[in-house]
Amino acid sequence: MTDITRGQGRRNAKLASLPIGMAGRAAAGLGKRMVGRDKDEVNQELLEKSAEQLFAVLGELKGGAMKVGQALSIMEAAIPDEFGEPFREALTKLQAEAPPMSADRVHKVLDQQLGTRWRERFKEFSDEPAASASIGQVHKGVWSDGREVAVKVQYPGADHALKADLKTLSRMSGLLQRLSPGTDVKAMMDELIDRTEAELDYLGEADNQRAFAKAYDGHPNFLIPKVVASAPKVVVSEWVDGVALSKIIATGDQETRDNAAAKMAEFEVSSPYRVGLLHGDPHPGNFFIADDGRFGVLDFGAVGHYPGGLPPETGPILRLARDQKYDELKDLMVEAEFIRPSHASKVTSADLEAYLRPYVDPLYSESFHFTRKWMQRAAGKATDVRGEVYKTSRNLNVPKRFVMVFRVLGGCVGIASQLEAHAPYRAIMEEWVPGLGD
Repeated sequence: MTDITRGQGRRNAKLASLPIGMAGRAAAGLGKRMVGRDKDEVNQELLEKSAEQLFAVLGELKGGAMKVGQALSIMEAAIPDEFGEPFREALTKLQAEAPPMSADRVHKVLDQQLGTRWRERFKEFSDEPAASASIGQVHKGVWSDGREVAVKVQYPGADHALKADLKTLSRMSGLLQRLSPGTDVKAMMDELIDRTEAELDYLGEADNQRAFAKAYDGHPNFLIPKVVASAPKVVVSEWVDGVALSKIIATGDQETRDNAAAKMAEFEVSSPYRVGLLHGDPHPGNFFIADDGRFGVLDFGAVGHYPGGLPPETGPILRLARDQKYDELKDLMVEAEFIRPSHASKVTSADLEAYLRPYVDPLYSESFHFTRKWMQRAAGKATDVRGEVYKTSRNLNVPKRFVMVFRVLGGCVGIASQLEAHAPYRAIMEEWVPGLGD
């Protein structure tokens, strides 16, 4: 593998190749249809080739582009079935796969981070990566005391690549501001960039993981691997065997799917109250079911700091939406900056009702059935530029303190829809979010 550090022009060219390549294939597909090939067969071939390019480009670039791909993978349940299968497979790969770096480069990073005698700290170390992701890959080893360990090694140059990608993405803020004039886009982008850059700090990630492992130590439902050693670009933690959530999505029975969705929601919603931290990277590659049945969680680089729990407006806003008290809700949303004063006159109570209805569906029943079709309907309304829901969204804001909260809640809903799970979301939210169960 070549060094991840490469010229920004080259990286931008890679990103630009996605729409250009798709356009070229669309033109080629038109030509094939004109010479008599079956329309559905040609369209399927185009989708498969576009999906392959999406995985290849985002996977090769790693860094910020890879993070975007992983974020998209959470929401693949929203892709309509007639278009989604090729992209679903490619995006799912981005949850846990990327082209690996060579053993020589891995050894060089370990020399720099753990010292040139790092091999003495291991009884065994596998040069073959067990998993790879956006800014690092994982190797299996045996620590000097006999414990099996996971060794997470950051790609050389990942810091430069990620920061360059984020700088490129930040330049899109002007376009996003025009698309969503009611949103404080700069504040939202700043928060996303800050949290993503934090993932480069493996010492900070190790501290986060230690805090989670301590808070959940001995818990009957959750398992956080303990940290064994850490350095700025290497984290060594206990190896835990289990079944990846991505595999449960593909082949799990209904009971396992339902249980996984409920445990995922409880973990994410409860952690700000149990730990003062919010695990901010919910995608199937970071979750697993351990051999003892506990719900396992990995990757603590993207973490939000909420020492008093979720923002206090969270519960009252959800309660008013659930109870359909939209006049009161609008006042609270203005106060909490979800509607900026300059756009308050452009949003009516009826607009809020239409916009929020799909999102509060899980709070109306004791057990909600999350499905891909439900997710597709909600996403379709939100992205229909001719519809009222989309027009309302252009006048709404996401306050900086809620950016990660929304990312996490949206990720949980997306994964639950992939699982096609029945889950008691209302009871979980009412137990852990003050002001919702009143």
